[in-house]
Amino acid sequence: MSGTSDEIKGRVKEAAGAIMDDDKLRREGKLDQAAGKVKQAVEKVVDKAKNMVTGKKDSDCSSC
Repeated sequence: MSGTSDEIKGRVKEAAGAIMDDDKLRREGKLDQAAGKVKQAVEKVVDKAKNMVTGKKDSDCSSC
């Protein structure tokens, strides 16, 4: 599962937990969101490393 989908899943869980007053589900949602953010950060680092190895310029890096 991608980082973005983990974040969306986490938001849904957190909202469901808030609606149903379920603290455990709310915590699971926050954890899923955090995991999604970490996955996205790792994916970004991996992409930058691949670009450095292949010699491609990073479109997000204006100062490179």
